Amino acid sequence: MSFRKVNVKEIDLLKTQGCTAENWETVFVKDGFNPEYICNVIFKGNILLGENLKNVILPNGIEKHSGIYNSYLQDCQIGDNCIVNNVANLVRYKLDENVIIENCAVVITEGETTFGNGVKISILNEGGGRSLPIFDKLSAQIAYVIVNYRHDNDLIKKLSNLISRYAESKKSNQGSIKTGSVIQNTDFIKNVYFGESTVVQNVTRLEEGSIASTKEAPVYIGDSVIAHEFIIQSGSKIDGSALIDRCFIGQGVKIGKQYSVENSAFFANSEGFHGEACSVFAGPYTVTHHKSTLLIAAMVSFFNAGSGSNQSNHMYKLGPLHQGILERGSKTGSLSYIMWPCRVGCFTTVIGKHYVNFNTTDLPFSYILESGGKSLLMPSRNLYTVGTLRDSVKWLSRDHRNEQNKLDLINFDLFSPYTINKVINGIEILKDLYKQSSENQDFVQYSGIYIKRSKIQSGIENYEMAVKIYIGDELVKHIEIGNNKVLSYSDLKKQLFSMNSTCNDDWSDISGMIVTETDLKSLLKQVREDDVQSVDELHVLLNNLYEKYTGQNWRWCCALIEKRFNLNVADLTRDSLTQIIKDWEASSVKFNNMILKDASKEFNQISRIGYGIDGDDEVVKADFEAVRGSYESNSFVVDLQKETEEISKTASQIVDFLAGLK
Repeated sequence: MSFRKVNVKEIDLLKTQGCTAENWETVFVKDGFNPEYICNVIFKGNILLGENLKNVILPNGIEKHSGIYNSYLQDCQIGDNCIVNNVANLVRYKLDENVIIENCAVVITEGETTFGNGVKISILNEGGGRSLPIFDKLSAQIAYVIVNYRHDNDLIKKLSNLISRYAESKKSNQGSIKTGSVIQNTDFIKNVYFGESTVVQNVTRLEEGSIASTKEAPVYIGDSVIAHEFIIQSGSKIDGSALIDRCFIGQGVKIGKQYSVENSAFFANSEGFHGEACSVFAGPYTVTHHKSTLLIAAMVSFFNAGSGSNQSNHMYKLGPLHQGILERGSKTGSLSYIMWPCRVGCFTTVIGKHYVNFNTTDLPFSYILESGGKSLLMPSRNLYTVGTLRDSVKWLSRDHRNEQNKLDLINFDLFSPYTINKVINGIEILKDLYKQSSENQDFVQYSGIYIKRSKIQSGIENYEMAVKIYIGDELVKHIEIGNNKVLSYSDLKKQLFSMNSTCNDDWSDISGMIVTETDLKSLLKQVREDDVQSVDELHVLLNNLYEKYTGQNWRWCCALIEKRFNLNVADLTRDSLTQIIKDWEASSVKFNNMILKDASKEFNQISRIGYGIDGDDEVVKADFEAVRGSYESNSFVVDLQKETEEISKTASQIVDFLAGLK
């Protein structure tokens, strides 16, 4: 971009329009600059002004000519066709083309700043020790490792150095407002970077932060927001008087309705309204919508917090040092309370108040209830609830990230090596508890929690059902009916089982991404040994692991088949394979019918209480169906019934296919 000094004729016109400059020698303009649209402006320091030839349409539809009006500019560069109007102090900022700033008191860069990159937040453990340096390319996976692997000093040092170098590259004494951004009616902005197409309206205060907005996924920050030391990634929306202090806000996140959050990170597609959070690691799809809900010192993902959910991390001894984990897919019921430390297994619902410390990581898909002052676990009870299946279906459809560069890597499978491995552990735990307890016992105790002995056998059966569904699902994905290359059963086995299987590997859920521990350790070794030179390289390696999931999943499934049948998959007989498919069909149909039965409760007589307020039973029924519809027409029910029919059809086709092979 070529600039020249403003000429005498232009200076004279500017002066007649109320403009002054500390030194006109430091005011430069670009060809296409029209002084007619610069009125009542004070210039100080080095000023670069682009062309201002076009009309600009504001967000409210009003059309104005580009230019600078009634403002103070110091050490600024204004791009082509911008509007700067009624800005009392615009200091040390570079505006790209088509930027609008109106009715703002202070927009300033002061000293050298990294714009929030590198700020360390006290996450998960409020007492410290797990500080997370935030930056505008942070992912849930990188954050997970930094926060949870504090025991690995060399690894943490190397990761911290990578992030420090990246933050240093962002350091500047001049702020940026990228193309197409709009900032209106805002009181105070200091040391904030604005990515492309950012919209900021009616905000109270923004200080020390980066807004990584993009044209494809703009960021919106609205009414009365106050944010200090923050990173906000693309596609997010922050409004409704939200209070944000030392926080990371990931892609597609929504925060608003007076939500108050500090020293926390909310990753992709999370939502926080009304309540408050402190030192929370909110993995992808964390949702909290209620005014009375406090989340504190917790790690969660795919999580839904009921109204009045609360946790305590302060025993009034050495301070707020305790922390807790609710694994993926967990929920808390209304007015639930958990006393940290605790660890809740994946896809578990916690109801009631719990004053003991427990660890149910290997008893997933359960209910944890308060009963007679005891914390009581119902194993597998949450496996066949309509809410669990509905959640697993809706998450993928509710991905608000509108750009290709999705930083958080997310696996959505309900049944995966991670969850099924825990289910298998749960089977062994329940068998041991049943064997070691007497028939006269009402309850058995496990890791700080009670289990009704009478519920153990049904828990085992339901867990076995889940294993059969998982194995069958994976087999069905890989059996290609009608493949001309498969003429014999031997050909089929070569097609299915050509890869080496492994079942001795544990799996980790690193905040949404499911990965083998072997692969994770290998990646971390690369970081530790200086094979990773930048944040971008680390993202590439994580993406490579993410892409391996499908193959690794199938290999693990094959090894699981070997373990259950006590043979090599290459020796799996036709009858055994046929039986796996039949078990899959029976288990899947049973599973779906259990969920349908649970769904039917939403349409029973009790659910109709409060409908048809002034009528008889017929009016009640008619009013209910007008509002809620019928069980038979419910879209979720209809889809699940169709899926059940398709399962039986597919199973029949595969069994016939197997029988017809040589």
